Amino acid sequence: MDVSVVLVSYNAASVLREALQSLAGDLAGYEWEAVVVDNASSDDGRAVAGTFAPRVRVLANQENVGFARGVNQGIAGSTAPLVLIMNPDCRLFAGAFAQMKREIEQTRTAAIVAPRILNADGTVQGNARGDPDMLTGIFGRTSILRRLLPGLTVSRRNVVDDADGSARTVDWVSGACMLARRDALAEVGGFDERYFLYWEDADLCRRLRSRGHIVRYAPAATAVHQGGHSSRGVRVPAVRAFHESAYLYYATHVAPASPARRALARVLLMARSGIRSRLG
Repeated sequence: MDVSVVLVSYNAASVLREALQSLAGDLAGYEWEAVVVDNASSDDGRAVAGTFAPRVRVLANQENVGFARGVNQGIAGSTAPLVLIMNPDCRLFAGAFAQMKREIEQTRTAAIVAPRILNADGTVQGNARGDPDMLTGIFGRTSILRRLLPGLTVSRRNVVDDADGSARTVDWVSGACMLARRDALAEVGGFDERYFLYWEDADLCRRLRSRGHIVRYAPAATAVHQGGHSSRGVRVPAVRAFHESAYLYYATHVAPASPARRALARVLLMARSGIRSRLG
């Protein structure tokens, strides 16, 4: 088996078929398997996945256990030395897996390789980033200030500029699409299941780097990510999960020894979560 693919699905039937079709096309010629972890969806996603059997298997949860735990379940239920983690609203361009596989095999210390991810309109999503800190909320990927002032050092640190198209080592990459070594994931215990949704990818990459691994970004490989599909019907809980996970990351990695900084971060994140929730 060359690669195991893990997709965590929550009411994503409308996009899951296209994701699996892109996998079948791009992985033609490879030995591959896929595990769709269904988090108690109310749609027909499990039936959609079943049409791709026996390549694709479904692991059905009785409740929504979140993204991190779902991915870990999929990894445990698969066997290949390489694991492609991909969102169900993501699809690969032709040759993406080959490019990522080449990069991870050429760089012996690389635990994770990610492609360039595009938005549905073809713009670059900015999935390669610098370690989050207090300024990430102001100059992060979706912030207005970063869009207005993209040339600032803090803007370029938060979202990597890949205009030259060259592969590079980065701090972390989005879990929407990443190729990882199974043994490296096992070394750090996989995703931290305290993260229900969001920021588990930044945490994973940081823990891998602390063990001497590196994270590579390979923009020669391309994927398209629609983004936010599974959270559309649960906007307010998703906003809360985002900010709770942001605090967990900050408390764990940025200010573990500073109660005052953690308290300030908690207040600011709670306020931001409340505002975003009210705005819908």
